[in-house]
Amino acid sequence: MAKREHVVRMSVEQPLWQALTGYRLLTMVYAVLLFAFTRGKFERPWVAVAFLAVMALWTLATLPKVSNAARCTKGFLVADLTIALTGIMLTPLADAQAQTVDGPTLPTIWTAGSVLAFAIKGGWRWAGFASSFVAVANIVERGEPSRDTFHNVLLVWVASIAIGYVVEVARASERTLARALEIEAATRERERLARDIHDSVLQVLAMVQRRGTAIGGEAAELGRMAGEQEVALRTLVSSGLVPPSRAADSAGLGGDLSALSARRPDSGGEEPDAVGACDVRTLLAPRVSSRVTLADPGAPVMLPARAAAELAAAVGAALDNVRRHAGEEAQAWILVEDWPDEVTVTVRDDGPGIAEGRLAQAEGEGRLGVALSIRGRLKELGGTAELISVPGQGTEVELRVPRGKAAR
Repeated sequence: MAKREHVVRMSVEQPLWQALTGYRLLTMVYAVLLFAFTRGKFERPWVAVAFLAVMALWTLATLPKVSNAARCTKGFLVADLTIALTGIMLTPLADAQAQTVDGPTLPTIWTAGSVLAFAIKGGWRWAGFASSFVAVANIVERGEPSRDTFHNVLLVWVASIAIGYVVEVARASERTLARALEIEAATRERERLARDIHDSVLQVLAMVQRRGTAIGGEAAELGRMAGEQEVALRTLVSSGLVPPSRAADSAGLGGDLSALSARRPDSGGEEPDAVGACDVRTLLAPRVSSRVTLADPGAPVMLPARAAAELAAAVGAALDNVRRHAGEEAQAWILVEDWPDEVTVTVRDDGPGIAEGRLAQAEGEGRLGVALSIRGRLKELGGTAELISVPGQGTEVELRVPRGKAAR
């Protein structure tokens, strides 16, 4: 019987929750023993006994709450902090000399466990929130706080915020590592697929293209379609995206390529979300052919679905202009750049370029292809479309879509 493979997902914060569980137990025992050895100095020992009993029962009953982040709810954190603050404020009632003698409070260092729970759960902001309440309670409890009181308050405040910040950094690192492992797995699968396709399908298509071109006639057309399919499959094995050719159906391969083009190696075969985010690369891949080349970052370029669709439509309009004005034989290149604040797509061709003043003349004659199909779409997304053309040196259209404006 084959062995089952177990995949263990590491959690950098789980050891912190385990340490917090042990800390709460030890500090509870410490607070009870400290009272037992110094109970003679308390004017109202029954107040201390009542509070420590509640604290001990609460600590034992809520151990599952501090076992992981999912169980540690906001309600529990608020209740836990309330018990800690109550113990601090009850200290002068149980020990009348607590405000004149710089001694420990009833919960002693158990209070830090409440603050640490905030830090591990919500990061440094939550830690600063909880430790500020503890600081105010300690200062009010002392009446006339000493230098040691301020020192202890500042120590708890800084330590809790530092731990909260470390937790946030660790979580971000864990997400980055998980993403890197997913990309590595997708890359390995793509390499395996590339080897299989290269050894079989690509060689056959290349042979059909060569033989068809050599024979001529109808065989030459078949060879041309085989060449387009070779380009489509090479795009698949190099970037994980399939540009289904318009000639695929004629070659009898349209159904297979369409099925492959709907998948990404890092998405488990799921289609892009039509309502939420969408990978721009999957919308631009169908534009690739033997005369159109796509260069992308190799990772998903996510935009809101409507913004991605409008951007792809603008790219399509730019490619239509290439075919219309530069000819069917013109070469075009699509470059996708994924920046933190925007997505930039550049369409460049090797055509004759646009004469100076030609665009203004076209708009005056009512031909608004560039103005409406390209610039109009980008304007609605809050972006820009810049057209650069030098006669004899081709045309370049740069489309910029800001992420924030596109989301709105």
